[in-house]
This record gives sequence, structure tokens and C-alpha cells, in this order.
Amino acid sequence: MLDLKTVLIVSLATASLQAVAWLFVWLAWRHLYELKFLAVGFKAIAIGLLLLLLREEQPAVWSIVLSNAVIKLGLVLLAVGLARFLGQSRYTWVGICLLICYVVIWSIAMVVDPSSIAIRIHTSTLFTVIAMSAMSLVLLRDRTQPWLLRWMTLGVLAYYMAASIIHSAIEFWFPATSQDVTVMNDRNTWYLLQGILFQIALFACLLFMVSSRLSADLREKNDALSREVLERRKLQDQLNTSLESERALREEQADFMRVVSHEFRTPLAIIRNAVDMIGLVGDRSHEATKERLSGIGEALDRLFSLIDRFMSNDRENGFQPESMPMASLIADVQLHFEMGGRSERLYFQTEHEAASIFVDPGMMATIVINLIDNALKYSPEGQPVYIDFWVEVGFFNIRVRDHGIGIPKNELPKIGRRFYRASNTKAATGTGLGLYASRKLLAYHGGTLELLANEGRGTVAVLRVPLPNEATQSAKP
Repeated sequence: MLDLKTVLIVSLATASLQAVAWLFVWLAWRHLYELKFLAVGFKAIAIGLLLLLLREEQPAVWSIVLSNAVIKLGLVLLAVGLARFLGQSRYTWVGICLLICYVVIWSIAMVVDPSSIAIRIHTSTLFTVIAMSAMSLVLLRDRTQPWLLRWMTLGVLAYYMAASIIHSAIEFWFPATSQDVTVMNDRNTWYLLQGILFQIALFACLLFMVSSRLSADLREKNDALSREVLERRKLQDQLNTSLESERALREEQADFMRVVSHEFRTPLAIIRNAVDMIGLVGDRSHEATKERLSGIGEALDRLFSLIDRFMSNDRENGFQPESMPMASLIADVQLHFEMGGRSERLYFQTEHEAASIFVDPGMMATIVINLIDNALKYSPEGQPVYIDFWVEVGFFNIRVRDHGIGIPKNELPKIGRRFYRASNTKAATGTGLGLYASRKLLAYHGGTLELLANEGRGTVAVLRVPLPNEATQSAKP
């Protein structure tokens, strides 16, 4: 035979321990504020059971109503906490209204007929069924928890609803005698035992739900962290790309300054040569002085042109192609080397001098001058340099041939790189920028430059640029 007081003590201890456990769980995970409702719910059930234990053999009406109302309040708080935890409608007002109706009915029943406990048991059963039906509806609507866990919790709720209904049915079919109604007796002990089992089972299910929620939150945070890491890597790649672009632009700017500096040396050399010649000739030859001054003027004009083109911030205006006879380009190149006193070794051969070409005069003259200057620099004194101009198949061609030291065959692909000089040019002065500058300027014209070994000894540089009907009308850097 079960003892009522023993069962009440066990039930009180169970509810109290569960309340403390939920309090510690909430303190550990404060962001799950819904756990406070579960902790307070189990605490209210424990307080209600304590009031049952402490009441007298002939309790007052308010004592009976209060102890049972506090237990039902705990059940309402569990329902509200579960709904909040699963992120659904909170059913708070439903629980409050249900609790008020429960207290009113019990109070009326105690005042009207204190000897009858049937109406109180039936009201309690109805309250339990409604509250747990609401909890079951919350679980049926939920999709955040594993389906097996949800159905296990539904089974626990259904089990206690069935126990409550059976308790009410027993009271209906086998009503209590007059001597049993003053205090709770052992005939209700089995129902309280079902309550203990329900508390333990519900506690386990809710604990598993919290564990599942924490695991899901952890996975979500890991996913968010992974996305953030990927985003940061993407931003890092973009930053590296930007830095590389900035570095490339700075390098291009520095490279551009080196090329311009290299090209300034040629007109300055002409000026120096003309000044030296004027100093030697003095007043003895007015015509020679006039010729040298003209050369100085031409070199200065070219120098200022280079400054205007290459040192300007407006890079798009640096390339200014125009239609001109090929003979004009040849005349500019010849004049340049005549002013420098180095034209006696040059032999020009032309075909179709009247052919019209579409080039930037300054740039194209600089390209050809660089090629001839290299040929003179790396050829022995007295060796001739041949420059051929001709037109064929939509291109005009320029070929510069020398009988100098040549280029080692295995180094031909490297010639034209910035600062690169062939291994056999160490004795001669140079920066390795002449051919590099020529290729850069030639790229604006859509032309090509090819270096070949001359027959026997020396180097052949072949330049090909499209004629006006096929030329590019805008810059091609």
C-alpha cells in the first residue's frame, strides 16, 4: 500500500531538484531566457506540493484552493516556457484565463458543497487536459526539434492526460465517502505517483530539447564563422589584388620614368655635341655656327615634345598618330644622326618613299633611332649599318642590319626585357632600356619587332607596322 505523505515528499523533492537544475541551466546559457519559465514552473509545483504537506487535517478553504492553484500555475508556466522555447504563440493569456477559471470554480465548489470533491477533481482534469493539449499543439507545429524527440514528448503528455482522465473517471464511478473528503487520502496516492513519473519524463524530454537547440546553435555559429572566414579570405584576396594593382601601377610609373629618362639622353647628347662644335669653330664659320644652333633648336624641340608627351598626367594624349609620308620619317631619322655627327656610317635604302604611314611621328622616330643607336654602339668603328624601308602586304617595314658583336642565340628571347643586357655587351655602356622602350612605344602602333642573327656576324632588327587602311586609330598600350 502506497503512503500518501511519502509520495508527496518524493514528488516535492523531484520538483525542487528539477527547479534547481533548470535554474543552473539558465544561468549557464543566459541567451535561452525561456528556461526561466521552466525553472519557475517546476518551482511553483514544488511550492504547491509543500503547501499540501504542511496543511492541517481540517484545512481552511483558502489553503486548499491556494495549494492546488499554485500547482496549476506551475503547469501553466511550463506550457508558456515550452511555447516560448520553440518560438511559437506564447498562449500566456490562455493560461491566465484558464487559471482564473480554475480558482473561481474551486472556490465556489468549496463554499457551496465542501463535502463533494468530484467537481474539484473534474475541474482539475479539464484544466490539465486543456493545458497539455496546448503543449501538444505547440509540439505538432514545431519543426526545429528532431521528430522522434517531439513524438516522445507528445507521448509523455498523452500519458499524463490519460492518467488525469482515469482519475476523474474513478471519482465519477466510485465517488469518495463522506469520511474521505476532509483530507487527501491514499486512494489519490497512485495519481500523485503518476505525477512524479510525468515530471521525470518531461524533465528528460525538455533537457534533450535544450541540448538539441544548443547543438543547432553551435552548428549555425560554426556555419556563420565559416562564412565569415570565407568572406574574410575573399576580402583578403581582393585586398591583395588591389595591392598588386597598386604595386604594378607604381612599377609602371617608375618604369615609365626610366624610359623617358633614357630617351632624354639622345637629344641632350646632340645639344652637347653642337655646343662643343660651336666652341671649336668659334667665329671662323658663321654657317657652321648657324647649322649647329639649328641642331640645338631641333634637339630642344624634340626634348620638349618628349616632356609634353611622356611627363604629362594626361596619358591618353601621349599617343597622337597622324598620316605622314614615309619619306618624312626617314628625313627626321637622318637629321638626328647628322646633328650628332654619326651619319657617315649609316646607309639608307628606301622603296615607296611617298607611301603614307599612320604613326605618331615622335614615337616612331624614337623607335627607329633606338634601333640604329644600338647598331652603332655594338658595331666596331668603321663598320656600316644598313637601314631599309619598304612596303608590302599592308605593312611598312624597317630593317636595321649591323656587323657588330651580335646576340647569343640562347639569349635572343630575353633581349628587350627591362634592364636586360646580353652577356657579350658588358664592355659597352648602356642601361638595357633602349629595346624595352622601343617595344613599349611600338605597342601603341600595333606593330612588332623581331631580332634575328645577321648572316655571318651582327644583328638584324625587323620592325613591322600596319599601313593606314589597317592601322589602329586609337592607342593600344
